[in-house]
Amino acid sequence: MTGSNSSERAFDASAWRVAIVAARFNAPIVDQLIDGATRAWLAHGGRAAELAIERAPGAFELPLAALKFAACGEYDAVIALGCVIRGDTPHFEYVAGECARGLMDAGLASGVPVIFGVLTVETQAQAEERAALTRMNKGGESMEAALEMIELLIPFAPPGTGMRAPARRKPTAKKAARKQGRRPRGK
Repeated sequence: MTGSNSSERAFDASAWRVAIVAARFNAPIVDQLIDGATRAWLAHGGRAAELAIERAPGAFELPLAALKFAACGEYDAVIALGCVIRGDTPHFEYVAGECARGLMDAGLASGVPVIFGVLTVETQAQAEERAALTRMNKGGESMEAALEMIELLIPFAPPGTGMRAPARRKPTAKKAARKQGRRPRGK
């Protein structure tokens, strides 16, 4: 996701389900990202019961968790939230790079939007600025990116794939008949 401010677009998230997988490492920052994402979800009409929030140990573990949530067929999008702050060792490059690559791979493999909401910053102050609820909370921006991607991809969802519009929508009588091996009426 790019940009520095939340979207001016209005989304109707009332029929969608979204999962957030969030790192426990740097919890005070990540908790603010979760809060921002949750606020954006509710502001766009999402129901609290349709927003799953789960924790992974750190940013390096987020891609596997995101892939599992994306591939399970229950969610219209997955948002990965975390915070990696550069230190004096090359650890930052390994964690940040592999996290970004893994999250991209999860989205491509599942066909479900997987949003990169992981802060990769030089300092604690930069992390606090990007997580602040009064400024440019990247958790809220990540939620809006997820909602926009759901809307963008709906027309391209081939039947029988994990991507559907929305995840909770009940199948039509025709689809239900096909699933049960019956011939739909009227054909």
